Amino acid sequence: MANHDEIDDDSPYRVHSRREIVSLLTSMMKKNQLLSLLIKGGSESVITSILEIDEDDDTLIIDAAPSAMLNENIVASNRINFEALYNSIRITFAVDKASKVEYQNRPALKIDIPASLVRLQRREFFRIPTPIAKPLRCTFRVTQPDGSFITIITLLNNISAGGVGITDEKKILPATPGAIYEDCQLELDSNTLVSVKLQIRDCKEFKLTNGKTVNRFGCQFVDIPRAVLGAIQRFITKLEREQNAKASGMM
Repeated sequence: MANHDEIDDDSPYRVHSRREIVSLLTSMMKKNQLLSLLIKGGSESVITSILEIDEDDDTLIIDAAPSAMLNENIVASNRINFEALYNSIRITFAVDKASKVEYQNRPALKIDIPASLVRLQRREFFRIPTPIAKPLRCTFRVTQPDGSFITIITLLNNISAGGVGITDEKKILPATPGAIYEDCQLELDSNTLVSVKLQIRDCKEFKLTNGKTVNRFGCQFVDIPRAVLGAIQRFITKLEREQNAKASGMM
């Protein structure tokens, strides 16, 4: 399960309201929702659950790990991530520290109530392929060292509310992870064009069946306006309906 807790603080997916956070965590506790606890960048993990919420103390009590060594590693960690899939919604949050306590005569861990958490519904993290018959484009406006601009046209492979997958057939777009392009034009259909800011997350060379190699990029939306996000979500819904209709023989 991918960790989305690095999503920006002003993201529409991040919840800062303490009342909402406590309410959600309380609901998860009452339903005995399991959570993945991850440390060391996800290389060590354990399944846990919320045992008690103490709003006055601003803390949560959670199940301890099954081994003493793993508990020691958790307590020694300066960053602890949690992930869960609750009611088809992916929940992630992080805390800085944990301490060992006893709860009802058994080992447990105490952590702070998180200051924020990320709540992603399926459509917000699910990438859906775009039509092959009518390829859509994503156009980059790239600044050159001399201050001039060039336009690079790429093909849109897939889309989610978090980002896009694209193909650069001419291998012109710089493959620099972390690079941010401020002025990108994204086609959602033949009549809809939206402006987005994209960050390059990864790039892989891909060999086509004809022997030609292309670059395929994974890109993340940055500072996406709510109106644009709404248009993208409506487009994803439209694609899902069309693909479901084709699968059922209705198209």
